[in-house]
Amino acid sequence: MRIVRDYQYVRPEDRGASVAIGNFDGVHLGHQAVIDLARNAAPAAPLGVLTFEPHPREYFAPEAPPFRLMSAETRAARLEKLGVEHLYQLNFNTALASLTPRAFAANVIRDGLGLVHVVVGADFCFGQGRAGSVADLQAFGEEMGFGVTVAELLETGGQEVSSTAIRAALTEGRPRDAALQLGHWHRIDGQVIGGEQRGRVLGFPTANMSIDGLHPPRLGVYAALVEVRDGPHKGSYQGAASIGVRPMFGENSANIETFLFDFTGDLYGSTLSVALVDYLRPEEKFDSLDALIAQMDADCARARQILSAL
Repeated sequence: MRIVRDYQYVRPEDRGASVAIGNFDGVHLGHQAVIDLARNAAPAAPLGVLTFEPHPREYFAPEAPPFRLMSAETRAARLEKLGVEHLYQLNFNTALASLTPRAFAANVIRDGLGLVHVVVGADFCFGQGRAGSVADLQAFGEEMGFGVTVAELLETGGQEVSSTAIRAALTEGRPRDAALQLGHWHRIDGQVIGGEQRGRVLGFPTANMSIDGLHPPRLGVYAALVEVRDGPHKGSYQGAASIGVRPMFGENSANIETFLFDFTGDLYGSTLSVALVDYLRPEEKFDSLDALIAQMDADCARARQILSAL
């Protein structure tokens, strides 16, 4: 998959795609449906996705709490798995945000990227102040020579599929409900970083990862599926993951610590993808280390039981 970050400097071979436009945070089932429409709208054209980095919401409200379901790197990897050939991950800056709807259609879609077809959701807005509507885009397409398809909003279980609904499910400790909308387990990806090695002392060595910049799921312990993406221990594992601030030890910044079942080895520097399967319990502060260890034993036993049934 080729990644293009500036619509003003595009190689000839990166033009002429049929694209889905949006933020694609989570790459959920609704996003996947939009991508499939782009694939089918112009089968002879390369399949592309047009998105923005940073997320416009981050650009306009940089001090707001983290809300992203995945990093740009994880999003790109997920899109590539779906067969996307061109990722137009445009730098979202003052110049791009200032384009009127007409200028966006002319400068970005027609002249810059030379797109043959675009697919957007029914609630799509674009241009300065989000002033452009789907009807505007259709009119510009007819005038400027690119096709436009409007995807109806997708529902599952009587609920509209959306990144907002997925965030709510994760906040409430309902990872399976989030997975129903995502079409895959919600994963936290990242590099294993050094910790205090308290887990090793307790008999539960964990792989520690930061969740900075990501929407925090409900704090607590989860049954988890783990992929080690690189290094000598590359492969798939089962485990238990704890997301929280480690109240037993006076910490105050949330991270994720994952214990891999039946694993021995060093994972420092490796990239892990931790899928949250079931929420087991809230984060707690115990009266003693012995009580903590007993609870961790119970957590792992329950996680094994849940994961063995998948």
